[in-house]
Amino acid sequence: MQKQPLEQWGAIVASKKGRFFTLIFWILLVVALSFAFPQINSIDSESGKNLPDTAMSEQAATIITEQFPTDAGTPLLLVWHRQNGLQTDDFLAIQKVYNELQTNPLPHQTLIPPYAELPPQAFLADVSDNGSTLVTPIFFEKGVATDALRESLQSLTMIIDSEKIQHAQKLSTDALHVRYSGPIGIAVDAVNLFSQADVKLLIATVVLVLVLLIIIYRSPLLAIVPLIVVGLAYGAISPLLGFFAQQGWIDKDSQAISIMTVLLFGAGTDYCLFLISKYREFLFEVEDKATAIKLALKESGGAILMSALTVVIGLATLSLAHYGSFQRFAIPFSFGVLVMGLVALVVLPAILVMIGRVAFFPFIPRTAEMAHNKGTKQHKPSHRISRKIGRFVTHRPWIVIVLTVALLGGLTAVVPRIQYTFDLLSSFPKDMPSREGFTLIEENFSAGELAPVKLVIDTNGKNIDLQQELMTIPYISHVTDKETGQMNGEIQLYELTLTSNPYAKEALARIPELKTTVAQMLETKGVKNAEQSIWLGGETASQYDTQQITARDEAVIMPTMIALIALLLVIYLRSITATVYLLATVILSYFGALGAGWLILHHLMGAEAISGSIPLYAFVFLVALGEDYNIFMISEIWKKRHTMKHLEAVEEGVVRTGSVITSAGLILAGTFAVLATLPIQVLVQFGVVTAVGVLLDTFIVRPLLVPAITAVLGKYAFK
Repeated sequence: MQKQPLEQWGAIVASKKGRFFTLIFWILLVVALSFAFPQINSIDSESGKNLPDTAMSEQAATIITEQFPTDAGTPLLLVWHRQNGLQTDDFLAIQKVYNELQTNPLPHQTLIPPYAELPPQAFLADVSDNGSTLVTPIFFEKGVATDALRESLQSLTMIIDSEKIQHAQKLSTDALHVRYSGPIGIAVDAVNLFSQADVKLLIATVVLVLVLLIIIYRSPLLAIVPLIVVGLAYGAISPLLGFFAQQGWIDKDSQAISIMTVLLFGAGTDYCLFLISKYREFLFEVEDKATAIKLALKESGGAILMSALTVVIGLATLSLAHYGSFQRFAIPFSFGVLVMGLVALVVLPAILVMIGRVAFFPFIPRTAEMAHNKGTKQHKPSHRISRKIGRFVTHRPWIVIVLTVALLGGLTAVVPRIQYTFDLLSSFPKDMPSREGFTLIEENFSAGELAPVKLVIDTNGKNIDLQQELMTIPYISHVTDKETGQMNGEIQLYELTLTSNPYAKEALARIPELKTTVAQMLETKGVKNAEQSIWLGGETASQYDTQQITARDEAVIMPTMIALIALLLVIYLRSITATVYLLATVILSYFGALGAGWLILHHLMGAEAISGSIPLYAFVFLVALGEDYNIFMISEIWKKRHTMKHLEAVEEGVVRTGSVITSAGLILAGTFAVLATLPIQVLVQFGVVTAVGVLLDTFIVRPLLVPAITAVLGKYAFK
């Protein structure tokens, strides 16, 4: 009888030469890659573009660059503040800072206002009405990597310190304070948060996985094995991603790398547990450990490979996104899981065979004969709880279906009530410098001054000045004089200051309304096709475009991902019926997780809204990872049905996969829950929703709903 490919691979890796060669080859590969290529975390974080060129705000930016060229660059806003009112000495200190910047410019600095040459009294015209706050800019080159800008701000901080100006103390103290805000301050703070989070996240994830593995297996040595395997996988993934970034094939995204680390530990440990579980089963049946690993690979290798491919293809669909941040997640996520899956099938078997049964010490699995010869009892798992669940599910399937669907449906009913935000600042801690700076501007000036809306119009040869008419719009507090394009005199530019926070959802809703209003103004002045002659730029317009493009990406990626995973499932299971209900249960679980996550975040954690990117991120992860568990369990049922009656096969599938999937689910949920300990709200929200979704899959969908549906469908489940 011809051996299956995975069984053949098991025979190779289990042989004495094969196991040593496999492990040494991978270690040497990791060492070679580490010396040849930079680690991904050593690559500078680029200020990656999120919006496509076709977005209105990007078109406005292009026109402004062409028609209204300036060497100013991207601004850093210095927000100066004294609780009891700014004094003459404060203005002198600010002048000294600008004098130093004029004499010794910061790296990548392009332009500064001539504050060093102005008399102190000149500052009073720009101070807030209550006299406590002043905002001054420094301009930097456009397109500079955020890590390079961070170095510039570190140099600026040294100048600030030399003037005894407070930049980190509480604003309530009676002293001159400064906060870095605006586009540069926000970008640098974001990178700082992620760079600080990386080490904490890694340590917390490793400790959590180690503790959970020790509790699950009660074997210190076996608990370390999955961590070694994940470490060897990351040892290859990190320099390869670094090489990709170095070649310009991908842009490094700090947020993507942080989440990828969590994903590797969660998914990687899952794949290890799937194989280890089967290996332990066969160690109770056969004496030879090489035979046991060969049989384990034959039984579980296909499910592990299929699970990994499902996640890889699911995450790769993010490359279809138009929004840059989604695109930058696609390659690190899918490539990382692909390598992790390969390592679980290549390196893990070699390590397990080399260590042998002692890996499970003190509860060493032995055959009945070996245990008898040793004078000990077999430490065979009883699966009592899983057997009770399996029996209940197969004997009361309709009760299970009704109760689980009611629970998930009830949570899904919460989804329409979820509030979303595209406000970048809202995801930052309240004491972060750039957010404190914005708060000072919002409290002491018009909030819209932080990011005015830039209105560009093409007059089509008409003599038009809209300044006075624009001032009549209720949500506009200030309009600048019109500027005329240098290359095309028919192009005009106005800067509009909103009365509200330019990052708030209310401001975003004003963008299409403003465009319609301006179009009506132009039409009354004889401009034809006015809608096509208007472009809105600036931060608020960019956030509005983000909202629209995110909705587009969801509409494209979600169905594409479902179709691709459905195709994989049909090929693997050869059952259209099973494919339909396996996907349907995971999608229902996703909506339940979104609803449950909102209840936790809103009612328990006080979040007024969640990031607009959460639904797509959560969908991609939960559908792909949730299908992992379904594949592993349904594969067991498919094998048992050849030798058992239908209900017995379903029950045995629940029994055989119960403990391992529960363990894997707890670890995966735990790793994502670690994200909730970080100070970055978007990661907290993603961690909570994803962890809840994994738990729903682990304790509701996989052990109850899926086997209950399989039991009810009978032989039609395999059609």
